[in-house]
Amino acid sequence: MQNFSIYMSTLKKAIFSWSGGKDSALALHRVLQENEFEIVALLTTIDAVSKTSSIHAVPLNLLEKQARSLGIPLYPVLLSADKNYEEAMREAAAHFKAQDVHHFIFGDIFLEEVRAYRQKLMQPLGIHLVMPLWGKSSAEVLDLFIASGTRTKIIVTQADQLDEEFIGRELDEHFAASLPHTVDVCGENGEYHTFAYAGGPFGEPVLFEIIAVSNISHSFTMDTGATKTFHYWQAELD
Repeated sequence: MQNFSIYMSTLKKAIFSWSGGKDSALALHRVLQENEFEIVALLTTIDAVSKTSSIHAVPLNLLEKQARSLGIPLYPVLLSADKNYEEAMREAAAHFKAQDVHHFIFGDIFLEEVRAYRQKLMQPLGIHLVMPLWGKSSAEVLDLFIASGTRTKIIVTQADQLDEEFIGRELDEHFAASLPHTVDVCGENGEYHTFAYAGGPFGEPVLFEIIAVSNISHSFTMDTGATKTFHYWQAELD
C-alpha cells in the first residue's frame, strides 16, 4: 500500500473535458491506460435551463451514470444567459488550480481552429492542454475506437448530411462503409454526435433508451458575422 501511494503521488492531476461521446471515451481510455495523469473530475458544460449537455443534449442524470461507471466524479459547469462558456471555464480553471490541477484534457482530433481557441482561453489561466488524439486522421480514430471495445450510439445528426435513420446506429466495423462520401467518418464537421455507454473505460454498461426523435434547428453566428441556421435530428434520451 505504501508503494502504491508513492506511485499515485507522481501522477499529474488533470481535468477531463467530457462530452459523453465517442471521442471523449476513446481519449479517456487512452489516458487511463497510459497512467500519466490522475483524472480529478469529468468537466461537462450543462445548459442551466434544460439540464442537458450543451453539445450533445445528454440529460444530466445520464452523464452522472456515465461518471459512476467510469469511477470519476462529474463536475457540471452550468451555462446560462448570465454565464457563457468562457466565463464558466475561467471559473472552473480557478477552482481546480486551487487543488493543484494544471492540466485539462480534451478529445479533439484535428480542427486547428478549435485547438487555437482552447489555447487562447486556457493558457493565460496557467492551464496546460492535453489532447491524446490530436493529429490522427478520422479513419485512425474510428479504428482505434472500435478496437478499444467501447460501445456508442448516434444521438444527433446534421439533417442535411445524415437522415433520421442514423439515430440509434451503433458505431462498429461496418459503420464507415454506411456513410455518404461527404460525411467525415468521425463526424468532425458536426455531421453526428454520439453517446458512449459500455466497454472501453466503462466499468459497467450505462443503461439508457431513445424515447423520441425530434427535428430541431440551431442558429450560429459565423466568423463573418452572418447568422446560419442548421437543422438536426435529435434523440431524446432517458
